[in-house]
Amino acid sequence: GRGFAAAIRERLADGPAAFEVRTADCLSCCASPLAVAFDAPGKATYLFAGIDPEADLGDAAAFAGMYASSPDGWIEDARPAGRMRHRLIGRVPA
Repeated sequence: GRGFAAAIRERLADGPAAFEVRTADCLSCCASPLAVAFDAPGKATYLFAGIDPEADLGDAAAFAGMYASSPDGWIEDARPAGRMRHRLIGRVPA
């Protein structure tokens, strides 16, 4: 997880929105590690699991861009996020 966190942090550093990338010991996704969550004040929260650190890096960055540009964090069409849309296990309204 720490390697993926470092890679996504680097990938998002040059993007249009600021992201704080943090690691957590547990997101209760033991059966499908690696897990990633996106949350922001006033926005929906998303939880993804079963992330492949190499194959999903670009799609995670694409989702981050979609999330940043959405005023309420609600993503109706996740196709531009590629494989990430198949890794979604939870979306919680703001």
